[in-house]
Amino acid sequence: MRAFKRLCIAVITIFLMLAAVLNIVMLQNRKYADGQYRVEAKRLADEIAETGSYDLAGYPHLTEVYTGDDLYQSDEHYVIIEANGTLYRVEYTLGNKSSTMIAMNCILGVLFLILVVVFFYIKRNIIEPFGSLNNVPQELARGNLAVPIPEQKSRFFGKFTWGVNLLREKIEDDRKKELSMQRNKKLLLMSLSHDIKTPLSAIKLNAKALAKGIYNDEEKRRATAESINARADEIEQFVSEITKAASEDFMSFEVTQGEAFLSQIITKISARYAPQLSLSGTEFVIHKYDDCILSCDADRLAECLQNLIENAIKYGDGKRIEISFDKMDGCELITVTNTGCTLEAKELPQIFGSFHRGSNADKIQGNGLGLFICKRLMSLMGGEVYAEIHEDCFSVTLVVKLA
Repeated sequence: MRAFKRLCIAVITIFLMLAAVLNIVMLQNRKYADGQYRVEAKRLADEIAETGSYDLAGYPHLTEVYTGDDLYQSDEHYVIIEANGTLYRVEYTLGNKSSTMIAMNCILGVLFLILVVVFFYIKRNIIEPFGSLNNVPQELARGNLAVPIPEQKSRFFGKFTWGVNLLREKIEDDRKKELSMQRNKKLLLMSLSHDIKTPLSAIKLNAKALAKGIYNDEEKRRATAESINARADEIEQFVSEITKAASEDFMSFEVTQGEAFLSQIITKISARYAPQLSLSGTEFVIHKYDDCILSCDADRLAECLQNLIENAIKYGDGKRIEISFDKMDGCELITVTNTGCTLEAKELPQIFGSFHRGSNADKIQGNGLGLFICKRLMSLMGGEVYAEIHEDCFSVTLVVKLA
């Protein structure tokens, strides 16, 4: 707000200074014009003295010349000159300099009022509403989801505040889901840990009995070994449930299935990455395609493409990234390819797993979720995704059903 006030003061001050300079220049020009008629009258007297006649065409400020009885009969501005002993009344015009200055100052006054009104409008409809939202991102980052977000009806910030409110609600909803998930997993792990103790105790007792040779009968020893094996199977089942609980549904995905034009999604991707890759010197090629209607969630499909391009940027050599297209069995195939692949072909079956990072990701930051997210989203949209390696190029293809 202070910076805006300083800007307003600076602009108004410069405007007033320019207006003052224009007035000074106009006044100087007026004084110069007011003196011109005297110079022309003197030249006219010299011309009459030399030639006995005159021509007013060369005197723009002089209008008429009179002598004799009409010498002093005039309501116009005039000056008396003498030439060859004869007096002449020379009428002149000063021009409309005063009205010009008044008109100029009126225009400057109107412009000044417009400037003030524009500054007030910007302050009222942009600066003040934005200032009321200054602390919202910081509070959301600190976890304060109860921070008040004032509703804005202006066309400048109405949609923005609505979007921030949606973001806050989404963060709050995700936090509740995470807390609920963590609580359920904790209860499950506690329950499974308790259930494991029973077969584990039985295994330990039977193992001690066998170690001490309590059972002399071969049949009892066999039954004890089978009991140990059965309890081990129980423990293995519990461990499988723990592993399953720890790996599944750690991320929730919502897909709104609909229809979208392929060109709509590709245009969004091009606008997002073409300038960035151009600055970094990476050749970004989008091959020609036949526009069609896809059966998908447009935002989620765009998210998948963004993940693939981000991976291409991180793990490629920065020389070339391309998007190609094909059709097969009622599906649109969208392939993202990057050069400089160092991933081994034997790792391809694992790259779509959660938190999996390939051998080429040692020095690159990431969490190994990009391709996993693509896999889940494409599955929810009724599509598929697969990866291939051709020489030094890595390709990931999204299979999207046609509408």
